[in-house]
Amino acid sequence: MNKKMITLVVGVTALLSVPMMAQAADVEAGRDAFETCRGCHTSPGTSNVYPTYYVPKVGGQVAAYTVAALKAYQKSERPHRTMMANVHGFSDQKLENIAAYLETVTGSARANANGGNAANGKKLAESCMACHNDNTDAGATNPRLAGQHQNYLEKAMQDYQSGARKNALMQSMVQGLSEDEINDIAAYFTSLKGLTAVK
Repeated sequence: MNKKMITLVVGVTALLSVPMMAQAADVEAGRDAFETCRGCHTSPGTSNVYPTYYVPKVGGQVAAYTVAALKAYQKSERPHRTMMANVHGFSDQKLENIAAYLETVTGSARANANGGNAANGKKLAESCMACHNDNTDAGATNPRLAGQHQNYLEKAMQDYQSGARKNALMQSMVQGLSEDEINDIAAYFTSLKGLTAVK
């Protein structure tokens, strides 16, 4: 093998061994990609038909969590046919862009509550706060729950209990909770300032 050929082989091998850098998320592209989502996620009063619960507030959500949630719908790890259909075929880049856009959305849309004892929920949620502490620093991966609609949080916890949502840690955390305890925990997080509806 001549010198030029050896140099070429070494160069190609070195190039192939370098991991390709992911393209940075594009907030403006994410805003455009979110247009198909606006019908449901821009009104604080929009409800899922059955079972009935408010469509979640996604403005200000941690980007890494949004990507993970959307991928869970793609993999049928979350049971919601509309969401599964909406994100089917979305590239990783498109998911990253949408998540980056949503993380920038701020506002003060009020969450819908439906009873429960928020003071008791605060006590019950002490073990939840290690992960769901509303951290929005760079690198945060756990979802913000503060300011989310109460019946959406209740439905999410019920889905973890039943196994409809797949996450071993969350399933273990909520497994022993009663209906009233779920209601109280959700009431507590709903009472906090945090997530907002997208305009």
